[in-house]
Amino acid sequence: MRVFVIVIAVAYGLAAGLLLPRAAYRLSAPAGEPWRERCPEGHPVLGWLGPARCREGGHGYGPSGTRAGPGGGAVVCAALAAALGPRPETAVFVVLAPVLVLLALVDLAVHRLPDVLTLPLAAATAALLGLAALLPGAAGSWRLALLGGGALGAAYLLLFLINPAGMGLGDVKLALPLGVALGWYGWGVWIAGAFLGLLYGALYGLGLLLRGRATRRTGFAFGPFMAAGALTGVLLGGFGA
Repeated sequence: MRVFVIVIAVAYGLAAGLLLPRAAYRLSAPAGEPWRERCPEGHPVLGWLGPARCREGGHGYGPSGTRAGPGGGAVVCAALAAALGPRPETAVFVVLAPVLVLLALVDLAVHRLPDVLTLPLAAATAALLGLAALLPGAAGSWRLALLGGGALGAAYLLLFLINPAGMGLGDVKLALPLGVALGWYGWGVWIAGAFLGLLYGALYGLGLLLRGRATRRTGFAFGPFMAAGALTGVLLGGFGA
């Protein structure tokens, strides 16, 4: 049964990943600017889902890393399915994983986490885990998931208030769904995922400093590291459960 779940998750991750490039390009607009409606050569971009390839010019476009969308989505979905197994919450995490991949692509491109993705993701994570909690075989707690979302959101809000230059409001909003996901398996997983997100980001920043590619005031996309920490925590929680 677990192998079947993994195969389905990989197929879904690949299919969803193939639809991400165009959305990643359109959403990769600097703060304060409208979503992109034209390719770099000025041709209109139709729709939101699909490959980032101009229908008129035939050329590809999009932020660097977009081509990794299908592979990245498949790897994340496969890892979740392997760790969580045939449980109700597995479907929730696998279905929502491509949204995190899309957020990471946009954040890496323009250092922005769009509200149009983060806030619906928070609501969907809470609602779908609530449904999963009603089904037999669920291994988590919906109450702890909601508490985890509020706690991680509050923690990142505090970090933002302390140092607005080092933390964006987009990170605060992303912390809500990540906290819900981590809280599902309890406070131990929540602490691990929250800490690892900060650790991954700190190690990356330290690496940039040591290589002379950044200063202490240089900003970088933190959302992907938050997502990676949360993913690690959920995987640990799934194996533990």
